Amino acid sequence: MSWSPATWTMSSRRDLDDVVATHQVCHRFGAPVLNRGGGTSLSGETVNEAVVIDHSKYLTRIGKIDPDRRLVTCEPGVINEELNRHTGAHGLVFGPDPSTHSRCLIGGNIGNNSCGIHSVQSQLYGPGPRTSDNVHALEIVTYDGARFWVGVDEEERLDAIIAEGGRKGEIYAALRDLRDKYADAIRAGFHPATRVPRRVSGYNLDELLPERGFNVARALVGTESTCVTTLQAVLMLTAALPQRTTVVVEYGDLADAAEHCEEIIERFKPIGLEALDDQLIRDQQLQNMNVEDIQELPHPGGGAWLVVQFGADSTEESVTRAHAFADWLTHGKGYAQDRIRIARSKQEGGTSEHLWAIRESGLGSTAFPPDGKDHWPGWEDSAVPPDRIGAYVRGLRKVMDKHGITGAMYGHFGQGCIHCRLSFDLRTADGIATYRAFLEEAADLCVSLGGSVSGEHGDGQQRGELLEKQFGARLVQAMREFKAIWDPQWKMSPGKVVDAYRMDENLKLGTDYNPPRHPVKFAYEEDGGDFAHATLRCVGIGKCRVPQAETTMCPSYQVTREEKHTTRGRARLLHEMLKGDGITDGWQSDEVKDALDLCLACKGCTNDCPVNVDMPTYKAEFLYHHYRSPHRRRPRYAYAFGFIDQAARIAARVPELANLATQTPGLARVVKALAGIDRRRPLPRFAPMTLQDWFARRGGTANPGGRPVVLFPDTFNNHLHPNVGIACVEAIEAAGWQVVMPEGHICCGRPLYDYGFLDTAERYLHHVLDVLRPHLRSDTPIVGMEPSCLAVFKDELPKLLPHDDDAGRLTKNAYHFPEFFRTFGIQPPRLDGTALLWGHCHHRATGGMTPEQELLEKMGLEVRNLQGGCCGLAGSWGFESGKYGISMDCGEQALLPAVRAAADDCLLVADGFSCKTQIKHAGTGRQALHVAEVMKLARDRGRDAVARLPERGAGSQPKPPPRTRLLRVSAAVALAAAVTAAGVRAARGGLPHFRLRFAGYPIVGDGREG
Repeated sequence: MSWSPATWTMSSRRDLDDVVATHQVCHRFGAPVLNRGGGTSLSGETVNEAVVIDHSKYLTRIGKIDPDRRLVTCEPGVINEELNRHTGAHGLVFGPDPSTHSRCLIGGNIGNNSCGIHSVQSQLYGPGPRTSDNVHALEIVTYDGARFWVGVDEEERLDAIIAEGGRKGEIYAALRDLRDKYADAIRAGFHPATRVPRRVSGYNLDELLPERGFNVARALVGTESTCVTTLQAVLMLTAALPQRTTVVVEYGDLADAAEHCEEIIERFKPIGLEALDDQLIRDQQLQNMNVEDIQELPHPGGGAWLVVQFGADSTEESVTRAHAFADWLTHGKGYAQDRIRIARSKQEGGTSEHLWAIRESGLGSTAFPPDGKDHWPGWEDSAVPPDRIGAYVRGLRKVMDKHGITGAMYGHFGQGCIHCRLSFDLRTADGIATYRAFLEEAADLCVSLGGSVSGEHGDGQQRGELLEKQFGARLVQAMREFKAIWDPQWKMSPGKVVDAYRMDENLKLGTDYNPPRHPVKFAYEEDGGDFAHATLRCVGIGKCRVPQAETTMCPSYQVTREEKHTTRGRARLLHEMLKGDGITDGWQSDEVKDALDLCLACKGCTNDCPVNVDMPTYKAEFLYHHYRSPHRRRPRYAYAFGFIDQAARIAARVPELANLATQTPGLARVVKALAGIDRRRPLPRFAPMTLQDWFARRGGTANPGGRPVVLFPDTFNNHLHPNVGIACVEAIEAAGWQVVMPEGHICCGRPLYDYGFLDTAERYLHHVLDVLRPHLRSDTPIVGMEPSCLAVFKDELPKLLPHDDDAGRLTKNAYHFPEFFRTFGIQPPRLDGTALLWGHCHHRATGGMTPEQELLEKMGLEVRNLQGGCCGLAGSWGFESGKYGISMDCGEQALLPAVRAAADDCLLVADGFSCKTQIKHAGTGRQALHVAEVMKLARDRGRDAVARLPERGAGSQPKPPPRTRLLRVSAAVALAAAVTAAGVRAARGGLPHFRLRFAGYPIVGDGREG
């Protein structure tokens, strides 16, 4: 979104009475009101200087479904896709489904008069293409708190309604008078949906005409919160037609692709008809988006593609329609067969969803394309009659060329709607003048072809100023009077749609945009080294607001349902922090710190966000600057976990003493209190022997003549789970490789990033490079056992040391454990059975889980790969005081229910220390195994080794010789006595101030990093 509000206050209402009460309070004090759904609109309609009512958290009830009348009642906070899950049980759907259907709200659909990919389906098989055509009734509340229902086909009852009086009767009388006054102008100026299916601009005054039935509910759809607030909606449903087959057709040019669209709609009645241009495909290829999916297009190097979807109740009928269409193209229109591809849907055993992923990635892939220019909305959803779209594409390109503007085009060609994000310069006076001139000329072109300046996203502020071009001054005056009937005080989202703010004011950027560019620690290469630009990267798509754990992003929102705990909310707070609007204390902001506190740094956004917002990096950067102030002190757990490698290093001297302190109930409680650890969290037990000690005692590798590979001894598998490390060593050696394990203390520094210890993290990385340098310069593979630690080398390392060649070599040669096996074609041992695979979030973000799934399947296992959610522990995050509850709630979104539901003889496979720990702490009664432990199980016990609770067959921890343990215990007793004596003396004489240093770095004392 390119708009910025002056101020806004969020108000999440728990029930409909609360919403009414909010209006009454605002009316009493004259405060403007703005309703907000998913906040994914692009035209400025979801921001204003007002009390913003967020409907998404609580107003989510779905009421009665009437299959016979094809109606459903719901509240405005219901997610579009969630509604269709409910109605789908009856073979029905709500037709309009924007590309944001997984998180956009019905209230937003009503506000914008949304359409979507399958509005063709609701046009041909249901009530009509737009949300307004699919609304049967609305319960609304006016600004002054009047609450009543409005419906459709009320012309015959109009006199009776007016006679009943009250606020509703008063409004209906005024609407009737307005209708009668402007009836002729409305008939002349409003093109019917049969001619312009995507006419959503302005207010739907034509719905008040007597021949239309006086449809007040439909007249209010698309008013964008400028007239009333919707409390409940009765929606009309369409046959679901669930069996779907897609036909993709290649063209030399986008304008040519429009040639037969109208005929295709009329003759073959598809349920979706979309278009993609070659620029969109190139943008995605250069950004490594949908790489494999794009190869499924016919002629991937072509100029444009139509994507035509057919739906039916049976697979046979759907496939038959698709083939009939393809035959018509080849035999009737002379298309070469290699220009056409037929793809079945997933439920039909096909992969057409891959092709639709290209289309649904359109907005994200065009925001920051590889041309080096930022692309913005502004003219992103105009629409013309479908038979004029070819002429419109050609004309629009000429206007773009005239003003030096570029951008990909795609959209709903079956209904004449084009989407495009364009290279507007919104920072300079000349650029903004060009932006205005382009929009005005593009609007003139669109209107000359009988089109609508908005075909889906609404007018808001972006296009409100252009309505007079489309409707003329008289009809705009009628709309002004329509708003005044509902909102005489002009307090419902003022400055939008009618009498809108100018299109070039209140911009998020503008000529005064010049945020401070403080020196930063990370490189931000994709943003030209500019942290301020990184905070602009979020364009409001809102994928982080998907409430189900379908992807990793965003676990804290999945639990809290609060905007500030989304990737989007945090990115916008960081933008406001730099800009100095609202947040005036910069890096010292408590508001920003509070929003970032529930960021698990899971890296989900780095992979799942369509524009690759990198919140873990932004969080680490913020905390680094935040705690450089002498007035800010890190919490105790920042030191306890940030330097866990140093604590483990000390514990390894006498693990028995460390375990006495952490496992004895009374002592453990003291340790937790001192370290800031939640009292409900069990503390990990240190192993009696480290992996490095075991490796040294065995004499190193068993294959001294094999090809070398470095196995990185991360802190967790070295000090806590060396049995995992042993399994990794044995698995690699079984393939004939020579395992090299670095000696001495070495750590990637992963926990340091979570608390902003970036100077120290950089020193840790330099130490790693020093140790590994000979191996790096000989291209020796570096294999990680712990996904989060290996991820540092793939992600954080090149961001902190972008110009270090050895760092580049490490990034290139770093492999997750299963990735190593796939890359070098190593065959695993055979094992029969089933496995539930859970990927660490950092593993998903830095390579994905496909290599591990393939490795397990090569073994012979039937694998279920859980795709979404986060375990909730997230390294140290779930250990922190106050985080236990939300940590467990995160795990309950996907992982923990799946573990409990798994059969006793199902292998649980999770490589991440955090994930395995969370499964244990949740009391599931199960233990997850690292994939290397699964391979060890197969080698040691054969392919039939899987039995009830197969984890019981995993290897045990290595143990040092009895003499070593005896000496350590004796030393521990002596140390305990000395500490006790020192404590007595200190209690008598007082304690001097001291600073504790680990590995030369101060970690206790003045609260700052050294």
